[in-house]
Amino acid sequence: MRSNPNPVVYYGKVNHDNWSIYMAATDKGLCYLSSPNNGLNEIKKWLDKNRPDTVLIENEEKIKQYSQQVSEYLNGQRKAFDLPLDMKGTTFQELVWRELQNIPYGEIVSYSDIANRIGRPKAVRAVGAANGANPVMIVVPCHRVIAKSGDLTGFRGGIEMKKALLALEKSDKIGV
Repeated sequence: MRSNPNPVVYYGKVNHDNWSIYMAATDKGLCYLSSPNNGLNEIKKWLDKNRPDTVLIENEEKIKQYSQQVSEYLNGQRKAFDLPLDMKGTTFQELVWRELQNIPYGEIVSYSDIANRIGRPKAVRAVGAANGANPVMIVVPCHRVIAKSGDLTGFRGGIEMKKALLALEKSDKIGV
């Protein structure tokens, strides 16, 4: 029997309050977190565009470590994630995504702050685009980036989700 030569992406779901978030992982790590309540089609569309040769298989056991930590974060029990990631982007996107991971829990920075930190002070719009292309929102905390004016701008999960995540990080519930 011939095995499938295409790489496998496993998926599962975490529920929190009114949110249903699908997550996908390879054997290397977490590769995608969906927007709340967008269903599995969001992951399928992302895979078609970014990893077209993959096979998507439901497997709650394979994504258990990811769903557990995301649940703990959403329940106010975790400040930091300790998960392997399998993120693929352009060199610039990956640079931005690494810098996003340096934003401390409960703090916010501007897009221009990120541009300055990566040594590309004029690339503010490109930083915004890379931020928006982040496939593992929450875990790579793109929600902690706001406009220089202080406005909450674009977030794949929606502005209401961004507000909720920032409010969660300002609460005193955290014990981990």
